[in-house]
Amino acid sequence: MSNEISYATTTEVRDACLCLHVQRAARALARRFDEVLRPVGLTNGQFSLLMALNRPEPPPPGPVAALLAMDRTSLTALLKPLQRRGLIEIVVPEEDRRARRLKLTAEGVATLARALPLWRRHHGALEAALPMGADAAREALSAVTSAASEGF
Repeated sequence: MSNEISYATTTEVRDACLCLHVQRAARALARRFDEVLRPVGLTNGQFSLLMALNRPEPPPPGPVAALLAMDRTSLTALLKPLQRRGLIEIVVPEEDRRARRLKLTAEGVATLARALPLWRRHHGALEAALPMGADAAREALSAVTSAASEGF
């Protein structure tokens, strides 16, 4: 039995692999939105995190990590520069001194307010460029997320 894999197999995987196609799309989108958000000093990941914190009550880290599909360690690494910049703060509720909540500061809200028109403009252009339509793309990506999460 040979341990060699044919080049035809390589091209088959390259052309068919959903994981590769999603990774490539995610990286291209991340680069594009990093560029779009650079004038306000945010990356796309930081923008998503700040948006996830923009809610009536400061959330605990666990649900935020789940929403962003990341582990708590990665969330902590993403939080640190935002905390140093004064865009978020970690608060300890009076009713449970062991708990932590993630809160946008006034500067965090102001930064989001400056970033949002940039995101809207470029996101709208992206949606318009999708041949299948944005809703169909979101539905397909949600199906991929569900299938992968459930183990196929």
